[in-house]
Amino acid sequence: MSLLRPATQPGLLARSALRSYSTKAPPTTLPANKQKLIPTSGQYPRGFLVSGISSAVKKSGARDLALITSKYPCSAAAVFTKNVFQAAPVVVSRERLQDNGGKAIHGLVTNSGCANAVTGAKGLENAKEMQASLDALTGHARSSLVMSTGVIGQHLNMDKILKGIQDSKRALGPDHEHWMACAQAYMTTDTFPKLRSKTFRLPESKVEYRMAGITKGAGMIHPDMATLLGTIVTDLGVEPGLLQYALTHAVDRSFNAISVDGDMSTNDTVALLANGGATEGKIVVDKVGSKDFEAFRDSLTEFAQDLSQLVVRDGEGATKFVKVAVEGAPTFEAAKTVASTIATSSLVKTALYGQDANWGRILCAVGYSGVKDIDPKKVSVSFIPMDKSEPLKLLVNGEPEEVDEARASEILKMEDLEILVELNLGKEATSYWTCDLSHEYISINADYRS
Repeated sequence: MSLLRPATQPGLLARSALRSYSTKAPPTTLPANKQKLIPTSGQYPRGFLVSGISSAVKKSGARDLALITSKYPCSAAAVFTKNVFQAAPVVVSRERLQDNGGKAIHGLVTNSGCANAVTGAKGLENAKEMQASLDALTGHARSSLVMSTGVIGQHLNMDKILKGIQDSKRALGPDHEHWMACAQAYMTTDTFPKLRSKTFRLPESKVEYRMAGITKGAGMIHPDMATLLGTIVTDLGVEPGLLQYALTHAVDRSFNAISVDGDMSTNDTVALLANGGATEGKIVVDKVGSKDFEAFRDSLTEFAQDLSQLVVRDGEGATKFVKVAVEGAPTFEAAKTVASTIATSSLVKTALYGQDANWGRILCAVGYSGVKDIDPKKVSVSFIPMDKSEPLKLLVNGEPEEVDEARASEILKMEDLEILVELNLGKEATSYWTCDLSHEYISINADYRS
């Protein structure tokens, strides 16, 4: 939400305390369903040091400056917003990756509280100055990326930011507490820090590799991409071109397959750093057709899906987490188009909030999705409860079922559910993740001035 909107007015905070713009730490009043999403431990990639501190850009004193640094030079890849109004950090980070050929990246600095977006030439200078300051800290020239999130149209307080980067050196570390502080520094209107880590193996290697990721976002969430930042790092060594290929594949099936409210912002970036720290900096994956590459790509995609779904679970005003699955499509693109159309329909989302089994709205969205050759006589629609109980069929091969309203109400009261649409036109399938649209979403956003 925060990238295109100024900070909250005092009246909103009283009504929606959990959406405080300057959340300092996971609120003790977080509901249990969100509290359980915050990890208490993790296994983090070797060769990385991270930190999260307050540079006092946020008036509350909340953490607002995150550093991720690598002992080894990283291969790097990124996917950026397609919004025409691209923020200064997007511009300079893209240039750095192009200039370096996706190689020799040693660090990433992220600030929250100020987006450094629509800030003209001065904004570009400030973003480059952040890069240079991190270069000096790591001791490697032209080796840094930068991200920003927060209020649009305001210049960064560079005295605070640059001092914060230098102060961060003392806070860097490899442990869970360092990663959690780093994740907290990404937050704006998020109600909880979004952090994940995992270990994985490759079929042609005996080494155990690690992956960690941080993301942020709660509103203005919609491809391409959402109003979010995401950073994933791994201690697997991957050739830069293959890293970009794998990230694009993963983002298409994760961060570009989520929606909260259909809005897209200016600073969106998902970056991937691979330092080879598990093998002393050695590149292990260097062939696109290899079993190792395919295993890494699939492991990354699964991880990115898990990370991106945290954004939907924190959707502004959301009470439900909804998976929209489309099967039997002629192409992957067709499946994704149908899923996206359903997931972004305001009528579908409000029906979900109202616990109304109005499957006609779902079918309507399928019909106007623009996908050719959809045959109304072949389409089936079901509600799938996530507790593994009996699905509820709503439409079978174009013929409506007699809906058990009591069972429908039972399913729609659940926090998690799936909408399954079968087109019966081919073998391609995909999923999209979304949430309902509630009264609280309007309350949160109606009190912002733009």
